[in-house]
Amino acid sequence: MSVKQRVLLLGATGETGRSILDGLLESGNFEVEVLVRPASVQKPAVQKLQEQGIKIWSIDLDQSSELVTALTGVDTLISAIGPNDLLQQKKLLQSAKLAGVKRIVPCAFITVAPPQGAMRLRDEKEEVYNAIKFLGIPYTVIDVGFWYQISYPYLPSGKVDYAQIFPVKTIHGDGEAPNILTDLRDIGRFVARIIRDDRTLNKYVYTFGDVLSENEIFSIAKELSGEELEPIIESNEHIKASVDQANAALAQDPQDFMKLRGVYVADYNHSKYVRRDNTPEYADYLGYLNARELYPDFTPLSFRDFFVELLAGKGSKVYS
Repeated sequence: MSVKQRVLLLGATGETGRSILDGLLESGNFEVEVLVRPASVQKPAVQKLQEQGIKIWSIDLDQSSELVTALTGVDTLISAIGPNDLLQQKKLLQSAKLAGVKRIVPCAFITVAPPQGAMRLRDEKEEVYNAIKFLGIPYTVIDVGFWYQISYPYLPSGKVDYAQIFPVKTIHGDGEAPNILTDLRDIGRFVARIIRDDRTLNKYVYTFGDVLSENEIFSIAKELSGEELEPIIESNEHIKASVDQANAALAQDPQDFMKLRGVYVADYNHSKYVRRDNTPEYADYLGYLNARELYPDFTPLSFRDFFVELLAGKGSKVYS
């Protein structure tokens, strides 16, 4: 019998973190523990984890000695921390180094993009990656493209409103930019394979269920729903102008997280649809490993099958 790998997961109650936790538990190959801040330990989501029998470490990220204790004996530290706390991960690194953690999976899990200058969110993540490399800790960066759960269009009938956090009515540019997409539920299943694989040490890896353009997504939605869709077209020029506007608004109030979020959204649109970064070809160029090629035994959910579930009322709203 093989020894289970010990994993410590930060951010287990977020959308990505829950997927990772589910994937690790589903695989049966891991002893999973969760790291939370003391202020979060009484939250219902954390209490639910305790009821599942999962060990909870309640430690402030400033408490280095306690972190070293928690991290001692950990094979893999995974972070799915929220976007407004990305740089807080740097507080973990020295403790992970001292504790001898064998692999860190920092909070990546976004679209493929250049390491600097294309997306502010990416730039902040890369700052953490570089801090890991500076200390010489083994790592794996995992990117997943965009989720199916936030990529499907609004239907005039309102049939999928129950699962949408915002109505998707826009096609960007000519609608032909291909994009890497992954079902949120499959992220954890990919992670469970990636962190047991020595081939992924000190590598960037990308996952996907499908690679589709917005025109293809809208076509699938139209075919399966039988409804006529009339998307709003946003030109590349308007996308570029939105990036400038979002950055100007943030410059007036750098502490406003909603304005920062506006920059993130504008950057995503520019990177995905104007630059066309989020593609297998560009990921290959950057040196990523392709998880579909690494694990041919695993067949992730297709976007078409996801949308069939959605129409049948079996979807769920993220960030609910």
